[in-house]
Amino acid sequence: MSGAAQPDGTPSAPRARRERKPVRSFLLRRVLPPLLLFAYRRLAGSWRYSTENGERFETLLASGRPIVAAFLHARSLALLHYFSLPGRGRWLIMSSQSRDGEAMSQVSEGLGHVVARGSSGHGGMRALLEMIRVQRENPGLHTCVAVDGSRGPRGVVQAGVITLAQQTRAVILPIAASTGRAWIWKKSFDRAVIPKWRAPVTIAFGEAVTPPARLDAQSLESTRQDLEEALLALHEELDARTGLPEPEPLRVMPASVPP
Repeated sequence: MSGAAQPDGTPSAPRARRERKPVRSFLLRRVLPPLLLFAYRRLAGSWRYSTENGERFETLLASGRPIVAAFLHARSLALLHYFSLPGRGRWLIMSSQSRDGEAMSQVSEGLGHVVARGSSGHGGMRALLEMIRVQRENPGLHTCVAVDGSRGPRGVVQAGVITLAQQTRAVILPIAASTGRAWIWKKSFDRAVIPKWRAPVTIAFGEAVTPPARLDAQSLESTRQDLEEALLALHEELDARTGLPEPEPLRVMPASVPP
């Protein structure tokens, strides 16, 4: 019988798994996020930020126009703290619906950010619509977007960031973050960059991109490609100067679909 006890009195595997789930859920939702937030604040608080072309960011903030900050997913950890600092506006962030996303959602909220749940793979359209709704209803709220999503392909800009900016009448601001003192999380799809304790972190701002007022398939793809090339060039130039210890390319092109 399913869930019956073993001869020694211990629960069978299905029942044991059911009994462990509430404990695991409690740890993931209640215990892990506060620990992660504490550890992240300690580490990120030691980073020494410097900026390049920072006047581009400051001018857009002063203009009152919504901003979509566009960056590579691998640089999220360096930027999550940067945008939480005083004088850098209020930010809306997308977090995936996975268990890891739940923890990161709570960390982001602990830093003062507004969070929309979803991902490029699951719930992406729902999350995009939610981000559009929240930004429209909250004047002064800006949006941070990892342009290659939560699953990749690494370094490939997804079209949703263009749609988000067009629908909210926002300007897209390409942003790069880099440091010569970092760990590279090689098992993650994006090879996440984690600045070390007291690392100097440079934030570089690119030229703002304004999406066309009317988007058709051709203009959407053209704007997406332009943003991708600009963002990759910004990162490549900055990484070369900071000495980021990353031998792998920034972009991994998706496999072509056979005819």
